[in-house]
Amino acid sequence: MANRKRNIQLKIWVTEEERKLIEYKMSLVPTRQIGAYIRKMAIDGYVIHTDTANIKAMNKELRAIGRNINQIAKRVNSTGDIYREDIAELRERLGEIWRLQRTILSTLR
Repeated sequence: MANRKRNIQLKIWVTEEERKLIEYKMSLVPTRQIGAYIRKMAIDGYVIHTDTANIKAMNKELRAIGRNINQIAKRVNSTGDIYREDIAELRERLGEIWRLQRTILSTLR
């Protein structure tokens, strides 16, 4: 053991479902040793982190538009009038949503 190249042992706990998923993915590659597979994935595997800040900002804008539409609908139902300022605000918010959507889509390419 003193001459082992790998002399540090790591232990992990997994669920039965995780174990089956690991074994399935391992069946797709030529190795049959789970230690070699896990070591290779831990060192060379990809971790994909998705930044959802833009999506959260777009959802915030969508909620704001929803509130504005509800307020306008209440006013129209009670007075029968719609104001240009309301329409302008909705257009502005919609423009912000389109901008956020373009930003999100450009990051996915």
